[in-house]
Amino acid sequence: MSTAPVIAAVDGSADSLRALDWAVDAARRRGAPLHVVHVRQYAAWGQADVLVAGPPEAEGDPVLDEVRTRLADRAGAPATEYLALEGVPGAVLPELGADAELLVLGSRGRGGFASLLLGSNGLAAARDAQCPVVVVPRPGREVHGEEAAEPGPRVVVGLHADSPDEAVLSFAFAEAALRGARLQVIAAYPWPVQTWSAPGQPVPPVVDQDAVAEETRALAEGFLAPHRGRHPEVRVDAEARPGDAAGLLVAASQDADLVVVGRHRRRLLAPARMMGSVTQAVLLHAAGPVAVVPPAPPEE
Repeated sequence: MSTAPVIAAVDGSADSLRALDWAVDAARRRGAPLHVVHVRQYAAWGQADVLVAGPPEAEGDPVLDEVRTRLADRAGAPATEYLALEGVPGAVLPELGADAELLVLGSRGRGGFASLLLGSNGLAAARDAQCPVVVVPRPGREVHGEEAAEPGPRVVVGLHADSPDEAVLSFAFAEAALRGARLQVIAAYPWPVQTWSAPGQPVPPVVDQDAVAEETRALAEGFLAPHRGRHPEVRVDAEARPGDAAGLLVAASQDADLVVVGRHRRRLLAPARMMGSVTQAVLLHAAGPVAVVPPAPPEE
């Protein structure tokens, strides 16, 4: 049982209510409390010419009142607290992640342009929060390139065989265990391999694709072994596939319960808070919920 809360960010939009339902289920599976948060950006009490006694109250907030009604008669709902906060959501929500098990929000809220696939708040939270962030997309996204998956619950995770992220793998295995789901691990390798030679130099030998695939698979299995030992109940299907990692993960997202990606690959000179291109592409195009897992803090 977890004592850290699962936080659901709501703003009254249909997107946020879908995220709320996902968060309720996640909290129930973890035995964790649920915190429902509404960040109000333009409330009158924050204006300089209005005298107020303090921050907004959760009581009387129409967005939170709607959520209370929605959860009132739901069987098995977790213990729930309601919080009304003031500020810029893209700044406030990531800060809440410091003490949370998960932060869950919809791909878009009430604001922004209708054509956006991912709102600014979701992008900021996924990039900056200290806890894993789950972004729940609108239904109906179409993806292409994946054969029909085996029926049943399924969690998908990407594994970079050159620099695996242990925090991502740990989260994916734990989530699969909570859901009684099969874990589909996709280790992508580039193909065809680009080779070149200077004029007059010998042409590089032809790369054997089967050998590359087998090496990638062997590396992946080595990284997965300790996690398999900790979660023997989880069925793991590890696949070494040629092509672009983002495209493969998006294709595999069809009918998946969750797609798990890391925030970024560690690079010596990179800023601490950033998202890699694969993560951004999966957030923008995956057909189901996406969990963005921050890197584990460095050991002392």
